[in-house]
Amino acid sequence: MPGRGPVNYRVKRDKTRTKALEDSMAKWPAANSQFRNRRRYKGGGPCFAAIDLGTHNCRMLIAKPSDKGPVVIDGFSRIVRLGEGLTHSGNLCEDAIQRTISALRVCASKIRRHNVVQSRHIATEACRQAINCKDFFEKVHAETGIMLEAIPAEEEATLTLTGCMPLLRCGHSRALMFDIGGGSTELSWIDLTTPEPRAIGILSLPIGVVNLMEKNGKPDCTADGFDCLVAEIDALLAPFDAEFGISETFAREGARMLGTSGTVTTLGAMHLGLQRYDRSVVDGLTIDFADLEKLADRVSAMPCEARKSLPCIGPERADLMVMGCAILKAITKRWPAGRLRIADRGVREGLLVRMMQDAKVQ
Repeated sequence: MPGRGPVNYRVKRDKTRTKALEDSMAKWPAANSQFRNRRRYKGGGPCFAAIDLGTHNCRMLIAKPSDKGPVVIDGFSRIVRLGEGLTHSGNLCEDAIQRTISALRVCASKIRRHNVVQSRHIATEACRQAINCKDFFEKVHAETGIMLEAIPAEEEATLTLTGCMPLLRCGHSRALMFDIGGGSTELSWIDLTTPEPRAIGILSLPIGVVNLMEKNGKPDCTADGFDCLVAEIDALLAPFDAEFGISETFAREGARMLGTSGTVTTLGAMHLGLQRYDRSVVDGLTIDFADLEKLADRVSAMPCEARKSLPCIGPERADLMVMGCAILKAITKRWPAGRLRIADRGVREGLLVRMMQDAKVQ
């Protein structure tokens, strides 16, 4: 496997976070439903912005507080493949840097247009690994005015938990949440018995759809090759499973499983037969493992050119889907929860809620 070894974080409860966080997050589904009509939103109050620069995507949300919770008024998403070639060179390549700066210029323009009063711009695994990360950050600031910060995997997972909190309400005492990224995969084992769900432990794997594809050398693989990938990933999950007794909890009393990533949202859209991706129907969707496995097997068996023609995959994701399916299968095979709930939310929503809470804006 590329990069560093798996990192298992033990997480202590942050006692400074109160039930206000859970209350504000409960309002996110209604607030986010207004995203399509963001240009028509005329509410007052300050604007907050959050940028999540990943190994594959550059994404931003701008929101205002309201008495019904945060209201998203603008957003941006573009595939930039910042981590392209990083596995082999250890550096961010110039083409990827230029693609990313182009996307960040759009973000900066939107931030100025909405007179954002507070923003946070975070970068994840590609920038955690890149030798030339500091030079890249300086170049971004010089050309766009945006100041990026590389956050540790533990904080990334915690922000994802904050962003996904409304989808974790269930009758279980525990939940397993995972985020399959471009350069890393984070898993959180979560205690749901407290007023505010909290991570008991976090596992950060240095594998994602981009670096796993680069390691594989091609976007497709044979059935045997796919099974080998799944086995390699499973071996990295085993110590985390054993330390926290996750399999035993699933077998004894069950637990919620929540997935957030382009892989699971794409499979969710395919499950619904969408001709065009629609966040409003995918976010919060629950899929039985049997249906999920059929979709993953179908996608993995297709040649890359065939995947490009599928409306919810397209040419930008076609070469990465098999790798995402391998990571997903390793997770669902080790922990056969039976059903997976899908989240199209995460770090950006977590950043916005925390900024608003810290500013004492309700």
